[in-house]
Amino acid sequence: MIYVDLVTALALLQYLGFAMAVGRARGKYGVPAPAVTGQPDFERYLRVQQNTLECLIIVVPSLWLFARYVSDPWAAGLGVVYLIGRMMYFVGYTRAPAKRAAGYGVTALAMIALLVGALVGVVMQLLRG
Repeated sequence: MIYVDLVTALALLQYLGFAMAVGRARGKYGVPAPAVTGQPDFERYLRVQQNTLECLIIVVPSLWLFARYVSDPWAAGLGVVYLIGRMMYFVGYTRAPAKRAAGYGVTALAMIALLVGALVGVVMQLLRG
């Protein structure tokens, strides 16, 4: 599962980068902690970070299960698609909320493929006995 381990580490690193971008945006747009609202540009950065955390809850276990029951290289490939989708989402959303759709679409497709593939793999294993 070395490929999946690498993609998992990259996903966590990406999330950390998004969190750091929120910190920079907090300073740039003058939003003192603990405030999380009031400045739309800052709020977009925060929403990217929060949405990415929500996605990690789905993608990480799905990635590992897919790798275990289906294929490590395929899981890692879908994980890379997820990472690309997240970056597209970050760039699009921080520029203008309407530009986030493509990135979210890529993210969602990768997550769905990983989750459905993992579920099918687990069920197939159960049926084999």
